[in-house]
Amino acid sequence: MKALHWCGVFAGPLFVAAFLIQGAVKPGGYDPLRHPVSSLALGPYGWVQAAVFLTCGLLTAAFAVGLSRLSGVRRKIGAVLVGLWGIGLIGAGLFVTDPLSGYPAGTPDLLVDHTTAGILHDLFSVLAFFTLAAATFVLAAGSGPGWATYSVLSGLAFLGFFFASGVGFQQDPSLVDTAGLWQRLSLLTGWTWLTVLAWRVRASVASD
Repeated sequence: MKALHWCGVFAGPLFVAAFLIQGAVKPGGYDPLRHPVSSLALGPYGWVQAAVFLTCGLLTAAFAVGLSRLSGVRRKIGAVLVGLWGIGLIGAGLFVTDPLSGYPAGTPDLLVDHTTAGILHDLFSVLAFFTLAAATFVLAAGSGPGWATYSVLSGLAFLGFFFASGVGFQQDPSLVDTAGLWQRLSLLTGWTWLTVLAWRVRASVASD
């Protein structure tokens, strides 16, 4: 079971490092401040981000299995929600997003006719974001006021940044040029919380 918990520890840092590095070197006019992480799967070397989605989704799903084996209804519900976050990532890797905000170059800022793959990507992504947010609230209680406060604040920040990015990706003039930044802040917040959770679970099991 310890190996499953380590999967949760490694998933977040891997995902964050991957989008930071790719965002810095992605050719073809990709702007990490403006464009979503999912758009890294488009254009040159797009397979790298698809592989990152799949790998981190599988690692997260494995951690969810480990979390589900712990006692307590709250943890088991949280494990389901964390597992759905992992499934959402896997779906996002299997189905490539549509172009957005002018990337790749020559595509419109906002597509009118979406592809089936793009629609499925968005559905899996929404599933992932909302289930992880729910997990921060479900798993807030039961481990002391410090953890509860951190979890609730993480959930609120995660959702706040997510909604700001969504408004920007809809081409709102006030947020469109920073939509990618808001999404990255959301992902960083959510992944940090999940990594800390996995580390705490691993430590508690190791001490038993």
